[in-house]
Amino acid sequence: MKLAEAESTMQKTVEATQRAFNTIRTGRANASLLDKVTVEYYGTPTPLKSLANISTPDATTILIQPYDRSSLNLIEKAISMSDVGLTPSNDGSVIRLNIPPLTSERRKELVKIAAKYAEEGRVGIRNIRRDALETIRKMEKNSEVSEDEARDQQDKLQKLTDKYTAKINELLAEKEKDITTV
Repeated sequence: MKLAEAESTMQKTVEATQRAFNTIRTGRANASLLDKVTVEYYGTPTPLKSLANISTPDATTILIQPYDRSSLNLIEKAISMSDVGLTPSNDGSVIRLNIPPLTSERRKELVKIAAKYAEEGRVGIRNIRRDALETIRKMEKNSEVSEDEARDQQDKLQKLTDKYTAKINELLAEKEKDITTV
């Protein structure tokens, strides 16, 4: 694994962590809360965003307008069965999700969940570093690179690891601030 490959993979890990953070409720309506919801549509699990227009008309409401009205009940059922924790209200043409204000207890739980996602991201980055280090050591052992070059690459790899770990920490701090802001 070359340094450029390692950096690219680390960047993807940071992006995946950001997507995980987006699925955490902050007390404000956000369409990305529904990213993981899939609807059983004609026997095929289909992402909700492929079946409907999702918008946030105000800070406490998510509006779901299906492209096909016949899928309205399927979408409502999928949201009810998902781990989003919101109750859909169906008026025959659109589904509304009202976002209740978060209690301080629930905010603490959400901060813990965000911390767990961040730790998973950091572990992913450390695993990428480990794999790249292994490659560098093999190259050194096979005399493909000199000892000095190997040390140099290891130093650069550590700097990359620190950089992307810091990015995840920044994202976590930002998400914690979002969650705890009333």
